[in-house]
Amino acid sequence: MGYLYTSESVSEGHPDKVADQISDAVLDNLLAYDPQSKVACETLVTTGQVVLAGEVKSDAYVDLQEIARKTIRRIGYTKSEYQFDADSCGVFSAIHEQSGDINQGVEKKDLMDQGAGDQGMMFGYATTETPDYMPLALYLSHQILMELAAIRREGKVMTYLRPDSKSQVTVEYNNDGTPERIHTIVLSTQHDEFVPTVNGDVESADQQMCQRISDDVQHIVIPRVLDKIGDDKIRALFKPGIKYYINPTGRFVIGGPHGDTGLTGRKIIVDTYGGRSGHGGGAFSGKDPSKVDRSAAYAARHIAKNLVAAGVSDELLVQVSYAIGVADPLSIFVNTFGKKKVNFTDAEIAEKVGEIFTLRPYAIEQRLKLRNPIYEETAAYGHMGRKPEIKVKHFENKYAGDKDIEVELFTWEKLDYVDQVRKAFGIAQ
Repeated sequence: MGYLYTSESVSEGHPDKVADQISDAVLDNLLAYDPQSKVACETLVTTGQVVLAGEVKSDAYVDLQEIARKTIRRIGYTKSEYQFDADSCGVFSAIHEQSGDINQGVEKKDLMDQGAGDQGMMFGYATTETPDYMPLALYLSHQILMELAAIRREGKVMTYLRPDSKSQVTVEYNNDGTPERIHTIVLSTQHDEFVPTVNGDVESADQQMCQRISDDVQHIVIPRVLDKIGDDKIRALFKPGIKYYINPTGRFVIGGPHGDTGLTGRKIIVDTYGGRSGHGGGAFSGKDPSKVDRSAAYAARHIAKNLVAAGVSDELLVQVSYAIGVADPLSIFVNTFGKKKVNFTDAEIAEKVGEIFTLRPYAIEQRLKLRNPIYEETAAYGHMGRKPEIKVKHFENKYAGDKDIEVELFTWEKLDYVDQVRKAFGIAQ
């Protein structure tokens, strides 16, 4: 008997994601002027207010208020009627210095002995379901919202769109676990009040707005998503009979931080694998790479993706664990879900992983180039399954001067270890 599986995503304008992006913008600006910065920045956003808190150890000095406003402006909160806009919101900082008790366990004379910034377990996952080696339901949920944001920014159609939105996709699988069709698509998007109320008939106006948004999603957004999906097998899953729930509450005018308070780190499943993988519970945004919550999760994804791409298994999960202040991981675990294609047990695969990939925190930082200001781009639409790219980022600092830095984004998505993995497992090239 087949089954249904669902994953969700949220847009860059969702209040939790606004908080994530501000935290990572602060991190990027500190790393741009001091790559050895130690940062743990938390953000709260609510009606007309941003609160920054956390711990920082850095030689850089940055304008936290301007960083927050610039990020909010980029997201699209630029109108007073949103009750949260870049130019008028208050920005309060309660950031203080990092604990010396933690720092003494992290910084070591020999950089390769750098200890993990915290204890915990981190997971990486990959599957052949999509070209990006990501779970299908999450992949589509991200794609829908990315296209919706692109339409909003173009301002040519669906001109009523506001920044806050959420998506959810349910995939129907057949008996052998192969995707059969897209079963349900849910999309809630914040919008202007673009149909006037006549004679006090609010219900009629709401119904008209809801119907217009539903039609536009099905006839504008989804076709554009399909046009950008290059995989014919995925496109073929969009069969007649998909259930759509578009703005099922009927209206969504009040949204963003005015509608719900946002906090850094509350969308960890959206950030990773949509529930198809384990999660250690640690959030990513606002943390420098000495925090293995972030860096080791990226390393685990890098491992899982390269192993799946090399042909070790069609689906694979990696878990690594650390003790605070200790460099070497305590454990490496692999689960291939009965889909491995090599004559090795999962335990033997895990042992090979430890031989191929050095998982000390400093080695991860160097291998994945994590001391660069690369993080704001990760803070919406998922940290995993993104396209690696090289770009020049511009930073402005009235205390230290402006600078341009060439960085490589999403290095953990590179398939640069496939040949080494194939050699280690005796897989034909």
